[in-house]
Amino acid sequence: MVLAFALALGTLASVAGCGGAQVAPESTFVLLDGSKQSTAGMKGKVTLVNFWATSCVTCVAEMPQIISTYDKYKARGYDTIAVAMSYDPPSYVVNFAQTRQLPFKVAIDNTGAVAKAWGDVQLTPTTYIVNKRGEIVKRYVGEPDFAALHQLIEKLLAES
Repeated sequence: MVLAFALALGTLASVAGCGGAQVAPESTFVLLDGSKQSTAGMKGKVTLVNFWATSCVTCVAEMPQIISTYDKYKARGYDTIAVAMSYDPPSYVVNFAQTRQLPFKVAIDNTGAVAKAWGDVQLTPTTYIVNKRGEIVKRYVGEPDFAALHQLIEKLLAES
């Protein structure tokens, strides 16, 4: 029902080939420094989009591995956007990003519009892997198997 609604709104579109991968929904991420990045800006890179919250124990526990994954692949065209949920107080998100020295983009989804566009995300952590063409190739609910995630990233980075 939610997917049908999202398709009707045009926020998720299916692409022919590649097993019917979904195009990442058009959305604008408002980053901690006030700048904005759109989904269109992700094209040409393999991007991990992680929906998380400072109050989520699993989110906090997986963050060091998300950092090390980013550090391992960033020079090869890999990016990360950590999207804090709308219920997360912005001051907590800023404090977490600063004290943990998060090296990647951190966005605050104040209105919940980004989470809604990405399939009405409500459970954290929820992580998406987007290929260079802007298609969602994998969705994880809960902590990913990082060894398998690294294999997927390697494969996607090798694609032209």
